[in-house]
Amino acid sequence: MRKSRILHTIITALITGAALYAGILILLYIFQSRLVFFPSRDLIANPNQIGLEYEEVDFKTSDHLGLSGWFVPNEESEYVILFCHGNAGNISHRLDTIRMYYQLGLSIFIFDYRGYGKSEGSPSEKGTYVDARAAWEYLSNEKGYPPGKIIIGGRSLGGAIAAWLASKQSPAALILESTFTSIPDAGAVHYPIFPIKLLARIKYNTLEYIKDVNRPLLVIHSKTDDLIPFRHGKKLYSAYHGEKQFLEIHGDHNEGFIESESMYMEGLRNFLKKFVLE
Repeated sequence: MRKSRILHTIITALITGAALYAGILILLYIFQSRLVFFPSRDLIANPNQIGLEYEEVDFKTSDHLGLSGWFVPNEESEYVILFCHGNAGNISHRLDTIRMYYQLGLSIFIFDYRGYGKSEGSPSEKGTYVDARAAWEYLSNEKGYPPGKIIIGGRSLGGAIAAWLASKQSPAALILESTFTSIPDAGAVHYPIFPIKLLARIKYNTLEYIKDVNRPLLVIHSKTDDLIPFRHGKKLYSAYHGEKQFLEIHGDHNEGFIESESMYMEGLRNFLKKFVLE
């Protein structure tokens, strides 16, 4: 009798555990966009606060959404960087990035994806690609930049979007900072007990996109990145067969480029001087 109760308890626990596991899988599948996108509507600062003049830019996507961005002109440069930010916050959280690229002698165009900042809509993988293309077209059509004067850059999730855009255009160069090989690969790191690669509807397959890029590539990654392992950056670098450089920095995922500012700036400057700036 006692053995029967023990067996019943074990079976009940297994069924409960299996049901809980299945429930978590369903939640991961249905709500995974909430695990990828963390937009903020509130703009907390602007480039004036770091001493830079800027233009507030409003532009439209091919699916008729209104997007918002900042254009920061650098009168000493013919080049502009089109920067794709990460999955959290909005453009107002990227003043350090704007400052650094300005100090490197570039104009900057940074924009918010749909659902971020003042941009309309809600974020999605396909939507961010449409948004990036619209940002490119704004620089080309409204600002008059030829492709060879536009550098595409992105950090973290923005690196995947930047790689996608670079695979469709012919920019002066592509810069990937702290970027994953794909969302399923990154998800498997954080949720190892779940079959993330089977569940993932959001892909952001950076590794595939760079195969169609034919411009100079700079990959930047930290060995102590706490979100995207260093091996992701190395794998992206190894997979690319064109002109390329790898810049190793230190620090965590979100602050590494700030913690490593001197080596970060030197590495960017060397890459731009060698492959881009005339």
